Amino acid sequence: MRAVIDTNILVSALLRPGSTPDAVLQAIVSGRLAPVVCDAIMAEYAEVLSRQRFAFPARAVDELLMLLGQQSAWVTLPPYDGQPALPDPDDWPFVACALAAGCPVLTGNTRHFPAAAGIEVLTAREWLTSRLPAPATPRGL
Repeated sequence: MRAVIDTNILVSALLRPGSTPDAVLQAIVSGRLAPVVCDAIMAEYAEVLSRQRFAFPARAVDELLMLLGQQSAWVTLPPYDGQPALPDPDDWPFVACALAAGCPVLTGNTRHFPAAAGIEVLTAREWLTSRLPAPATPRGL
């Protein structure tokens, strides 16, 4: 399964191991979820995860960015022309990637992605309860 992962999911995952956003990150690590990214999203991930206020270890950030770069489906975006109207035009790469890949955006802040954007928007919890494929169960157990 593919999804565009909003930066706030990754921040929350790193801040709170064992949390619902961390379960999304673990789905990426295990290969059950393939992120969809573009250059702008990867640049935002790098900038936000490197902020001093979070104090994430540089090595952990580098490893996460490498993992995301390797396991993601990459798309090229058209420039934002103001349509659809977004509360924050900086969210265009997330919308455009979801449109290009035909997949949802997973976010902790659904208000940033209005229905007019034409994409499916899910919280981490919604995605986990409705979309995450269950791990395979060995036969005979």
